[in-house]
Amino acid sequence: MTDNIQTIDRDYGYVSTAQERNKVLRNTYWLLALSLIPTVLGAWLGVATGITQSLGGGLGMIVFLGGAFGFMYAIEKTKNSATGVPVLLGFTFFMGLMLSRMIAMVLGFKNGPDLIMTAFGGTAGVFFVMASLSSVIKRDLSGMGKWLFVGAIAIMIGGIINVFVGSTAAMMAISVAAIGVFSAFMLYDLKQIVDGGETNYISATLALYLDIINVFQSLLALLGIFGGERD
Repeated sequence: MTDNIQTIDRDYGYVSTAQERNKVLRNTYWLLALSLIPTVLGAWLGVATGITQSLGGGLGMIVFLGGAFGFMYAIEKTKNSATGVPVLLGFTFFMGLMLSRMIAMVLGFKNGPDLIMTAFGGTAGVFFVMASLSSVIKRDLSGMGKWLFVGAIAIMIGGIINVFVGSTAAMMAISVAAIGVFSAFMLYDLKQIVDGGETNYISATLALYLDIINVFQSLLALLGIFGGERD
């Protein structure tokens, strides 16, 4: 009789845990979808006003890194309060502004809108595949984290160096590496939620948003290099 009670208790505890994980995943998906609205607004504002066109080279890098890390610090500090969501949405608006310079360049091509939609569709496809894999893979992927972090740091350093070098070949290599690393990061971050390793939906949304925005801009860079058509 005691064994049966213990089994029921364990089963009930597992159901409760599964419900909590599903809630975090559901809230993350909703907030992630919501975060795309300020991103689009920021990108539209940046393209329409040209406010970011002067942010090239070292100045653009300083503004981007300062703003991005400042926002991420603020998100981490407010993730357990009601302020966390507005701060996250403010960050996604900022990222849209920073992305507008690349989008404006791509829109300079005759087929610019098609390239942007292709990059968006490709990113959505990567996310769908990784979300599907995260729900069927039973293996613990937590060990991937440190290697992916090293890869992300290497990509960031390479990108900073290339701001001053301006090599198209290096940009291509960095973009290909970023697509691979951040696609894998997407799977890792989703698996963390599914396995209960991440229980804060604001932190989870931030991680997935960064994965998505990096895959998108890397795809867009490659499409611009290889598929851009001049008038």
